[in-house]
Amino acid sequence: MILYEYPFNERIRTYLRLEQLFLRLGVLVSRSHAVDHHFALTTIFEVMDVGARADLKSDVLRDLEKQKQTLNGYRGNPAIAESVLDRVVAQVEQCFEALNRLPGKAGQALTENEWLMSIRSRVGIPGGTCAFDLPAYFAWQQRSDSARRSDLQRWIATLVPLAESIQLLLKMLRDGGAPQKVVAVGGQFQQNLPQGRTFQLLRLAIDPGLCLIPEISGNRLLVSIRMLRQDADDKLHACQEDGAFEIALCS
Repeated sequence: MILYEYPFNERIRTYLRLEQLFLRLGVLVSRSHAVDHHFALTTIFEVMDVGARADLKSDVLRDLEKQKQTLNGYRGNPAIAESVLDRVVAQVEQCFEALNRLPGKAGQALTENEWLMSIRSRVGIPGGTCAFDLPAYFAWQQRSDSARRSDLQRWIATLVPLAESIQLLLKMLRDGGAPQKVVAVGGQFQQNLPQGRTFQLLRLAIDPGLCLIPEISGNRLLVSIRMLRQDADDKLHACQEDGAFEIALCS
């Protein structure tokens, strides 16, 4: 199944973008080629750009505290295993404390590294990190893969608390959604959202064999999905056929 996700607010949109960047970063750092480590470094800069929002850290801390209060509200419920609840609450508290200890915005400590900032100022220029522009960076790329990886992991360490906090928050958000099977009749699907509930994320799973691409739009009242198909001309065209898929609303 191919899984698509649609955020209903800017905060969750930022979380999903950061999650994608952290996942990419993990893959690139684990590789050994210099070009992979170059793109790992540019990904760190992208994380810093996304994390430059002044309210990001406070949003994550607020969401962690909210989750902790919600979880503690389940105490005494006979349907809840106290040992599991304690473990999850401990995870939330650990993420909160680690992130709260970090000064400033995401990656702020890296901005004090003049060498890294000289690279950051050039990566947006096509071919701007050539050897004649940044000889010190070129020399770094000639080092062993283990030495480069060690440096990358040292720089990433300042971003780990944010990555772990967002990973935990998104996991808890996704776990709160119950999937249901629906059909896009004639390639169109609409669903009114229940009143009195605020949904933050829509998850859509579709069989790749159908070759359908969902175009999702939504607000607090309605979700609308239009199925498209990419043809030989590389353009997207509306699909007129019925298409079955699973949808989950997470609040």
